[in-house]
Amino acid sequence: MRLKTLILGVAATAMTVASTVNLAQSEELYVPSLSYRTGPFAGGGIPFANGFADYLNMLNERDGGIGGVKVKVEECETGYNAQKGVECYEATKAKGALVYNPLSTGITLQLIPKAPVDQIPVLSMGYGLSAAAIGETFPWTFTYPTSYWSQMSSILKYIDANGGLKGKKIGFIYLESGYGKEPIPLLEQLGPKLGFDFVTFPVAGKDMQNQGSQWLNVRKERPDWMIMWGWGAMNATAVKEAAKIRFPLDRFIGNWWAGAHADLDPVGAAGKGYLAANFSGIGTDFPALQDVKKLIVDAGKSQVDPDKIGDVLYNRGLFNAVIVAEAIATAQKKTGKKVITGADMRVGLENFVLDQARLTALGLPNFTGDVKGSCKDHEGAGAVFIQQWDGKDWKQKSELIAPMTDIVGPLLQAAADKYTSDKPEWKGQTCG
Repeated sequence: MRLKTLILGVAATAMTVASTVNLAQSEELYVPSLSYRTGPFAGGGIPFANGFADYLNMLNERDGGIGGVKVKVEECETGYNAQKGVECYEATKAKGALVYNPLSTGITLQLIPKAPVDQIPVLSMGYGLSAAAIGETFPWTFTYPTSYWSQMSSILKYIDANGGLKGKKIGFIYLESGYGKEPIPLLEQLGPKLGFDFVTFPVAGKDMQNQGSQWLNVRKERPDWMIMWGWGAMNATAVKEAAKIRFPLDRFIGNWWAGAHADLDPVGAAGKGYLAANFSGIGTDFPALQDVKKLIVDAGKSQVDPDKIGDVLYNRGLFNAVIVAEAIATAQKKTGKKVITGADMRVGLENFVLDQARLTALGLPNFTGDVKGSCKDHEGAGAVFIQQWDGKDWKQKSELIAPMTDIVGPLLQAAADKYTSDKPEWKGQTCG
């Protein structure tokens, strides 16, 4: 009898503990972070992961989370490897994951078909599959604030405003991967429309730090401008090689993954004049950044080197967290639920409004251009600005440059139609 009572008591205690754990899990907002602090691209992955985690943890400390619910950020190391990224997804999705930020075009492409099945949205902020900008075709994938194709069109507009595009030759140097190849179809279509020629210079992953042959070909081809879709060690090497052959660096533009402090710090003064696209503020002169510094970094709750707060990729990761947080808050308001699901998060991603008034209220005045979620437009067709390396730091060079939406929009739609043409089971959505 005593043994039976003891067993029942232990069972009751176990049930109580289990209920407490389940309750604790149900009262949090779970946001997995597919980070890469190791591997060949760790120099970019580390600051991004730090900025992402620090902002959400700052909201926990300052505001008690979002809508009164704490955010749990859990990192899963991918090493920027697509297979490991999928493994991270499968290992975390059942924990109540609200959204996935793959931080890799390769991982994004793997997760796009999984998102509608598991009803967990994918936010590939400024990267991934450009066609996912078409919300009616891709209800579960988002590329805010802009896609690779729209970004490329903004870069071309900058070139057009600084000497014209017609009759010019554009050199395109890129990492030979799904990421690097993503904008090539757009260049193929825009070249004849806008009157420019382009030539490509692929760089294999194993040759990121050995680009002598590519830049020898650049010297032979004599392009008027160079555009780079690079990542990791490729970027610094390319800028050094360009300087070595005396290619004018103020006519060399990297995309937003080829314009970080980690890229140009190793180059230093030799890279003066090099340009890059960006869509998030530089530096720490923002109240929200000061809150992060005080509540997270100075309190020893961050992995970041305090001197790196405000660097391009730290702020990029922070901006990614801002979009996630705004979508969560919007989903809470739309559904009336404090603890939301992935399906609710999709509603938030289609309805949040991040305009200048909201950015100011968040402590990020003029940090970025307006970004507005919608059913039809899953990229926001956001603007970018061009920044320039002054030998020691990045400085904003241009005002915000809107994409060529009238030209790029139909091309994105055609790409979306092509993606689904051999997938009869694919389900889109109808937007009013």
